[in-house]
Amino acid sequence: MLVYGRNVALEILKNPKNVKKIVLQQGFDDKRILSLIEKNNLSVQIVSKKDIDHLAEGVHQGIILYIRDYQYYHLGDLLASNPNFVVMLDHLEDPHNFGAIIRTCEAAGVDAVIIPKDRQVPVNATVMKTSVGTLENVKIVQVSNLATTIDTLKEEGFWIVGTALQDSVDYRAIDYSGKIALVIGNEGSGISNIVRKKCDFIAKIPMYGTTNSLNASVASGIMIYEVVRNRK
Repeated sequence: MLVYGRNVALEILKNPKNVKKIVLQQGFDDKRILSLIEKNNLSVQIVSKKDIDHLAEGVHQGIILYIRDYQYYHLGDLLASNPNFVVMLDHLEDPHNFGAIIRTCEAAGVDAVIIPKDRQVPVNATVMKTSVGTLENVKIVQVSNLATTIDTLKEEGFWIVGTALQDSVDYRAIDYSGKIALVIGNEGSGISNIVRKKCDFIAKIPMYGTTNSLNASVASGIMIYEVVRNRK
């Protein structure tokens, strides 16, 4: 997998075990990154701006890292670690939303993010860049079926909290003191019917303006920190 950009490169190079190759543009001068490359004795390929532009699909800022494909965690291994707060993503499609949610989860100390294998953006270069390297510190669990995974989580004592505007309660009225699995729905259609039916609570964030919904990553941030606030 290719990742690019100075911020994400800086975070990855602090623990470069998954770095396979580094490509720098001629004249690259970020001293922090160059110092980490030298410290870890990593090999570098220097190329022209034209060549590095050809390799990257986005803004690379003069650096590209070739890293090993992300290795997802297994649900069983996660449960063995006795988690008490996980976030489930119900078929998100936007890698920027996914990356931003990962970053929030890392900041808030969420134990893991659970995603479905199908019809869900995977961990890719855009997700890695948007998460600004925090993906290294967040467990991403990939499962075949969200509904059956919810059943498993309930057996482990989790309360399932979904998010929707209809037939829901104010998100501040829910007790988050126990084990919580927070479900964030698809950007366009929200949480699926089968997942919604398995939720113990459906929460809504009140809208006071003319807009009737929030970006998935923004809504996630509000909900995640409400859970954290209730645990203090």
